[in-house]
Amino acid sequence: MAWTSDTPLGLVIDRAQGPWLYLSDQRRIVDMISGIAVSSLGHGHPAVVEAVREQAARHMHVMVYGEFVQRPQVDLAESLARHLPPSLQVTYFTNSGTEANEGALKLAKKITGRSKMVAFEGSFHGDTHGSLSVSGRHVYQDPFRPLLPDVDMLPFNNERALKSINEQTACVITEPIQGEGGINIPGDGWMQALRTRCDETGALLIFDEVQTGFGRTGTLFVFEQFGVIPDILTIAKAFGGGMPLGAFISSTERFQALRRDPPLSHVTTFGGHPVSCAAALAALRVIVDEQLLARAHTIEERVRRRLQHPSIVEVRGRGALLGMQLRDADLTARTVHRCLKDGVLLGWTLHSDCLVRIAPPLTIPFDVLDGACDTIIRALDAAGQDAQT
Repeated sequence: MAWTSDTPLGLVIDRAQGPWLYLSDQRRIVDMISGIAVSSLGHGHPAVVEAVREQAARHMHVMVYGEFVQRPQVDLAESLARHLPPSLQVTYFTNSGTEANEGALKLAKKITGRSKMVAFEGSFHGDTHGSLSVSGRHVYQDPFRPLLPDVDMLPFNNERALKSINEQTACVITEPIQGEGGINIPGDGWMQALRTRCDETGALLIFDEVQTGFGRTGTLFVFEQFGVIPDILTIAKAFGGGMPLGAFISSTERFQALRRDPPLSHVTTFGGHPVSCAAALAALRVIVDEQLLARAHTIEERVRRRLQHPSIVEVRGRGALLGMQLRDADLTARTVHRCLKDGVLLGWTLHSDCLVRIAPPLTIPFDVLDGACDTIIRALDAAGQDAQT
């Protein structure tokens, strides 16, 4: 297995259940980042486990890119359509978020016949070549240049910069809330202006809700909170209920572009795997039936109330997608490491050394959540004392 940093945590996971990760050395830790916003139902949710078991016994891989009709795919696509507006009714399943974004970019270019793409500084859309090309951080892009041409990178949440979107623009891709960029929330006015500018120029608007989707911010999709509907929506992470699954979603009319010139313009071997689709359908039902959207708001309220400390600059975000901004990188590192030692798993975002990601499962028991927040406060006290010695 390849290491991706010089200092991996090296924790050996024995099993996971609910909000807990159980280690091989008999310790357990609270997963306060949900596998980076994946395990929104916690680990091993009974409904998801049973759906996986039943579908695996029925059949696994046959052929997934639309030539065979498979019940798990159909049921999941129909369920998604019921929760989405009329212009977002057709789903193309992928394996992951970055693949969903790759498909969305291809679809936009095919529909418009244009090549120019617009993205935003501080964004993150994945590590494959196309997704990396529209991710707004040079430190991750520079080692892999040349990337895709004709990408304009604009400042996020800057209305005047939207004038750069023009009649040569195929698409504009953005996270409605930037995740890896530091849990950055744009103004409602900017989102409305972005939608208007795309309409004026014929550019397609892509919303990357890989991290924000499926209840994490208190609505099923965060675009609902801004009152702006994208032309193409991309999803993954919590979508699969813990199984690998992503998708890009648009209208019936737009998806005609991938059926011809040539046929099978976009295909996948494992995207929409029936076991993953069965898990995703079970997870979606749990989110809706157990009213986890409302629970995300309660999580935010409890976290904000308990995380009060002189070293905390701010807590920003929505629902159960929060970022705790600390005053410097050294304090942040000491705090995260101390929390892990004391049984609470936290993490940074890729683009910030001072922002701690807090994204617990939507199902986390409130006493566990409160205890984890108390641990963070004690870790901040200890980290501050360490700095003075």
